[in-house]
Amino acid sequence: FTGRRLYLTNFTGEKRLDLEKPEWFDVIVTTSMFGHIIADLGAMLQGGLGIAAGGHIHPGQVSMFEPVHGSIPKYAGKNIACPVAAIGAVGMLLDHIGERRAARLVDMAIESLLVERKVTSLSTDSGLSTDRVGSMMLEEMKRLEKTL
Repeated sequence: FTGRRLYLTNFTGEKRLDLEKPEWFDVIVTTSMFGHIIADLGAMLQGGLGIAAGGHIHPGQVSMFEPVHGSIPKYAGKNIACPVAAIGAVGMLLDHIGERRAARLVDMAIESLLVERKVTSLSTDSGLSTDRVGSMMLEEMKRLEKTL
């Protein structure tokens, strides 16, 4: 391991400055509360909560992967929430368990749908249903699988 590690036990102004340069760190070890704060801040660097996936990694134990925005209960059952962040979390899980090819396929499909503007918004008012985005993701993964 050659990267810098940040052990964050309290959220001070000094540490907040460190977070302005995330490329400095490969690993940040902290408590759950500060981990959530950092994940939310990091989400802004990659496009917002609608695309950010996160992982709570516990080496040798159970790890958990989820969209940084959480489950969004107010949209449950309405078929309007964009599933991109949740699908990204599945990609992280696949990578974590050693399914690198499948994880790469998930990442490539997300990138393709966004770059090609097939998914133009991650918002609930995008005009695309949760089901439709999920189907588009599967179609794109099948198409991309032939290129790997």
